[in-house]
Amino acid sequence: MSILLYPGIIIFVITLFLVLKRPRNLGIGYSALIGAAISLIIGVSTLKDVISVWNIVWNATFTFIAVIIISLILDEAGFFEYIAYRIAIMAKGSVLKLFLFIMLLGSVISAIFANDGTALILTPIVYSILLRFNFSENKIIPFIMATGFIADTSSMPFTVSNLVNLVTAGYFNITFLKYSEIMILPDIVSIIASITVVFLFYRMEFSGNYMMPDIDPSKFIKDGLIFKLAVPLIIILMLFYFLSGFFKIPISFIAMPFAVIFYLLARLGKNIDANYIIKIAPWQIVLFSLGMYIIVFGMGRQGLDNIYTYILEVFNNFPPVFSYLFSGLFFAFNAAFMNNLPSVMLGNLAISGLNNPGLLMYSNVIGNDIGPKFTPIGSLATLLWLYTLERKNAIKISYKYYMKFGIITALPVLSITLVSLYISLII
Repeated sequence: MSILLYPGIIIFVITLFLVLKRPRNLGIGYSALIGAAISLIIGVSTLKDVISVWNIVWNATFTFIAVIIISLILDEAGFFEYIAYRIAIMAKGSVLKLFLFIMLLGSVISAIFANDGTALILTPIVYSILLRFNFSENKIIPFIMATGFIADTSSMPFTVSNLVNLVTAGYFNITFLKYSEIMILPDIVSIIASITVVFLFYRMEFSGNYMMPDIDPSKFIKDGLIFKLAVPLIIILMLFYFLSGFFKIPISFIAMPFAVIFYLLARLGKNIDANYIIKIAPWQIVLFSLGMYIIVFGMGRQGLDNIYTYILEVFNNFPPVFSYLFSGLFFAFNAAFMNNLPSVMLGNLAISGLNNPGLLMYSNVIGNDIGPKFTPIGSLATLLWLYTLERKNAIKISYKYYMKFGIITALPVLSITLVSLYISLII
């Protein structure tokens, strides 16, 4: 192992500390870029690494930006709030049905608009609905926790569902259709398992009924044109995603034009401040991912990926089901304490060093999608979720409480989902 790896680890730890503490309200993206700059200066990373990282993540980065912009425009148009109130009416006053419908809604939003979109959009909507329905704090907490939980655990079906998926698919040249063929079953299993374990954890709080206020959901629609065109455009967008692999079109070349279409519709309707949408888009996440990838790529080149490869080689000698299970658990705990964006990069580098990697890249995705629920720092979606709660002066979730909930609920969901990955491969 190169002696340069030790400074790299120190830079990584300091960078992660700055991300969490945010001194002087420093953006998480700027913290990561500072770490990347220091890594370049002392030689842990090189300009060649920067070029390599950009070649790996440019498609994922532009796709992520496009998906988030589309989701924010739909949110400003009242699309998601309208749907949320519609399902509240469908629940007919049943707390249990409302929980089930919100989990399913979160799954759909995560699948199409990414887990970060769910954290940014659905969390404040759910909180607003529960306040309007006069839910007590004890009743609100389970719904808030469930929303944050499902944002990550249901973000596996498509490459666009999570930045982790996009980076891995790009690294191994996996098409949108091929990825979905393998990951649809694990995602369905993960959603069912997530609903089950969260229900069991809060089973006493999901009993009873609530009084439905007399509200017309249509009052939440702020832009009728975007609202009417949303579903047809989303269907066309998903169709193009599936066709992209046949024509070898980078998925960002599809997502970006659709983001422009939604932007122009917002400008045309003049009911939404389209420029404000661009301004509030989570650009810090993009900077964070690029900065952390540069740091981690340099650490990997200095020998850290060899350590990971050795560990994976040991797991790879087990029967397939246990290979996927143990590898996925390794990736998960790595993501929980490192954050899933640098973790998935290290995982991809290590897997590419195996003589016979098989389909371990999918267990890497699952581990880095679900494993972050073990700790509050595991994923940017969770950090955004916590930030949203803080910004809305909503329920405060302590790290201790979060980790207790996360370990108890996420571990069984992760294990069952990894086993389902093996099943999806043999059928």
